[in-house]
Amino acid sequence: MRDALTRPATLFASHYIDIRAPHAASSVAAQLQDTGLVTTDGLTSRAAVLGFATGLMRITPHPHGDPDGLTAIHDTGVHAHRAGFAGLGHGDLEAHTERSGVPNPPRLMLLVCLRPAAEGGDVLLADGHDVLASLSADSREAPVMLSKPRTAYFGAGAGHPAQVFTVHADGRVSVRLRQDGLARWSPVVHSYLPSLRRAVAGCQRRLRLQPGQGYLVDNHRWLHARTRFSGNRLCLRALGEPRTPMPEGFAPDSVGICLPKTNETV
Repeated sequence: MRDALTRPATLFASHYIDIRAPHAASSVAAQLQDTGLVTTDGLTSRAAVLGFATGLMRITPHPHGDPDGLTAIHDTGVHAHRAGFAGLGHGDLEAHTERSGVPNPPRLMLLVCLRPAAEGGDVLLADGHDVLASLSADSREAPVMLSKPRTAYFGAGAGHPAQVFTVHADGRVSVRLRQDGLARWSPVVHSYLPSLRRAVAGCQRRLRLQPGQGYLVDNHRWLHARTRFSGNRLCLRALGEPRTPMPEGFAPDSVGICLPKTNETV
């Protein structure tokens, strides 16, 4: 039998920070800059979620949010079949970054489970760093084309023109994506979308959140999704800007990845 110490840690365990520990806030900030992902627990009430969120970020209001800035994520029974509202249904939610259809998406997203589903409802997370590396291994052209400005249009109405990968002046990369009915694509990138979807699916890792457990991500780096579920699942979400400065995006692998500078904000 394999020794317990040699087993790979789960995604939750490998990114876990005890927010009750001394200097937890500085540990969270450092890990966000390093990996872009923090998992934690003990957030068993709305007040606890709000307190944790406001200590780390300046909360950004959301159109479906409550007055305190948090948004209840649950099956409302009326939104499931509307484009852009899959998160408020019970079906599969495809990998995406939050608020992709606005000019400046919030940098941080916190999601905490207060009540898990009876079945399903697992979180699927994919690190944009790994997605880019996987996509580059599959096709050298795909990342270049998906970095070209205005090759994607995300959001309702005219949408916000953008690109999946934004390459900053220092070479760091940010990600922006949605894959629902509010995503439209330039014909020049259509042939690369299957490779992108394969890369995202291949990099996804699963979180099965229990009451009080949650994750905090760099929304310019990590893609998140959810499996379909049954039951009265309830999560709380906060979006916002970090109180501690963070470098934009992530540093891509230097070998085999050559992307043009986008020279646009994410």
